[in-house]
Amino acid sequence: MANKLYCATDASRFIPEDEGEEPWRDAFRKDYARVIHCPSFRRQQGKTQIFPGHESDFFRNRLTHSLEVAQIAESVAYRLNGVDPFLTENPINPRICFTAAHLHDIGHPPFGHNGEEALDECMRSFGGFEGNAQTLRIVSQLEKKRYREDTENKIEKRAGLNLTYRTLASILKYDSEITEDRSSDAEVRKGYYFCDKPVVDDIKKAVCPEVDFSDRKFKTIECQIMDVADDIAYSTYDIEDTFKAGFLSPSKILTFDPSIMEIVAAQVGKQIGSDTFSGANVTAVFLDLFSQFVLPAEDLSPGVSDSVIEGVLAALTYQQDLEAIAQDGNLRTSFTSYLVGRFINGVQVEIDKEIPQLSRVFIEAETLREIETLKNFTYQATIRSNRVAVSEFRGKGIVKEIFDALAGPKGRLLLPADFQELYEAGAGNEASQKRVLCDFIAGMTDRYAIEFWSRLYSDNGETIFKPL
Repeated sequence: MANKLYCATDASRFIPEDEGEEPWRDAFRKDYARVIHCPSFRRQQGKTQIFPGHESDFFRNRLTHSLEVAQIAESVAYRLNGVDPFLTENPINPRICFTAAHLHDIGHPPFGHNGEEALDECMRSFGGFEGNAQTLRIVSQLEKKRYREDTENKIEKRAGLNLTYRTLASILKYDSEITEDRSSDAEVRKGYYFCDKPVVDDIKKAVCPEVDFSDRKFKTIECQIMDVADDIAYSTYDIEDTFKAGFLSPSKILTFDPSIMEIVAAQVGKQIGSDTFSGANVTAVFLDLFSQFVLPAEDLSPGVSDSVIEGVLAALTYQQDLEAIAQDGNLRTSFTSYLVGRFINGVQVEIDKEIPQLSRVFIEAETLREIETLKNFTYQATIRSNRVAVSEFRGKGIVKEIFDALAGPKGRLLLPADFQELYEAGAGNEASQKRVLCDFIAGMTDRYAIEFWSRLYSDNGETIFKPL
């Protein structure tokens, strides 16, 4: 296995298939096709990224975000193949990274992280809810592509998209089992559901057949590439959306509330391993990025510090109205493109010669500082702003009220027919039945959740002729 990035069992599946019937495309390309055509992928178009979809067609949703992450992940894979000698000889398969990025958010419920928190609170006694765990569950069980023939149990019969083990491994971000009883937890726990541990064990055996994971974590090189691509997309495109929405502008950022900047700095410091990163450093990162985009490199002093802020701001005002980065569509998208290219070039790899498939992908220190600054600032300044918080609060309440209705007496009668069958198949197992309810709600788009809630609670009359 040493010095081999891929092994013979990577392309195997839960249910064996004849991979030779279409010799013009390999198993990993079939995986990609299945993802693109599955309903869970399409439903991302109706799930919130930052701003609710009904606000504007311009803003990203989970689907367009995933498409952008996929392009970045593929670019990172091609770059690493070109710059690292080992990968030049044993290249990463960019298609797996591409597919992983398309999949990475399909487990997210309606209304973003507030919807995730709501479902997790409802499911605390039954393993909780977590977006990444739900993603694995969707592709390995819930999607209606393949079924097992060796069981009559409706729940166990499902095999999801029956993807290859290597593709499944590429979405396993957190190698941590989420236990069934989580009543003492205060927050969402990252990992995979306890009931899906056999699936994870099979993935590990297929991708790393000779490795003992009792003392190390499992995270493949493709999964790590998808993860850094997600961070790059999140840190750049969300800033672009907030510029377009008028929530932020360069001048607002550079003069933002110092107390918020200190909160951002504390979070960034944790991620980069620094206890001296300050609010002034947050401002300096933004100033550096704005100035390097607007001004030619020869006009800049090496680095940006407090002592040169006044001079650089004067130069920016002289050569280019700083606000145009937010207000001018061409400059706004050019700035985003500049950041993406800059951050992709900061991705590095450290090859594990014994287990190449678990080689370390990371972002070099300066680039990581910039990415984490953008990510955490956007979260504090926009996602936690009162305007967005009100919308998300409403979404959290909707999810909880739907769950309570379905979990109540005769609540199963409110489910679509196929979910009623699954619910009844779990008779005698409360955890299994609650998971069916959770699966149903998690698959909703924002609009469908609002519509379903309205059928249950709204004063307005709702038609009985539209199917659930």
